[in-house]
Amino acid sequence: MEQPAISFALRLAHLEDAPACAAILGLLPDWFGIPSSNDRYAEEIPRLTTEVAVGGGQVLGFLTLKRHFAESGEIYVLGVRPELHRHGIGTALVRWAEDTLRAEGRRFLLVKTLGPSHPSPHYAATRAFYRARGFAPLEELPDLWPGNPCLILVKTL
Repeated sequence: MEQPAISFALRLAHLEDAPACAAILGLLPDWFGIPSSNDRYAEEIPRLTTEVAVGGGQVLGFLTLKRHFAESGEIYVLGVRPELHRHGIGTALVRWAEDTLRAEGRRFLLVKTLGPSHPSPHYAATRAFYRARGFAPLEELPDLWPGNPCLILVKTL
């Protein structure tokens, strides 16, 4: 169940927001527990289009977009401070991604996450989050991420 919304604003990330975004990944070890992957995300945050949710003078969450083709974009990484899960921040960031890509004339939004053949309850919640926002599973790739099945979810914009 969604908790009451808290006060926050969305804006494009500034270069100086990158450390705060990377720190959020460190607060989410059940989702972002592979240091080399976190380092790669942190490097990409300032290079790709990133939106941050800001409240109380701090970054509360962020979403980084990757564009692959003229028709599609990907939620490359999405993180929200754990104490603020279920307060509307992730949903607002996903809506921002949808609106941004739709305005560019793109037709599809995708996200990759840990597939259902892995028993993680944390990723079961992640898949439920995306399903509730209209994403549908497209394919589970057992070998894309060694040892971790990758589920591709897609949404028509």
